[in-house]
Amino acid sequence: MLALYATLQTFFATATDRLKGEEKGASATEYGIVLALVAVAVVGAFTFLQPLLAALFADVRATVGI
Repeated sequence: MLALYATLQTFFATATDRLKGEEKGASATEYGIVLALVAVAVVGAFTFLQPLLAALFADVRATVGI
């Protein structure tokens, strides 16, 4: 009888741990964090590339004659 009790207790403890540990998919918070990181990367890239793009467009404008 004690072996049966120990087996059932182990079974339910394992099942409970599996149910608590399984997380599927990303939550809205995780998507928000990813979106914020992408926004920071885009702003950083534009800030870094702004002088180069300004010079490029100035050259194009001078070539076209505007």
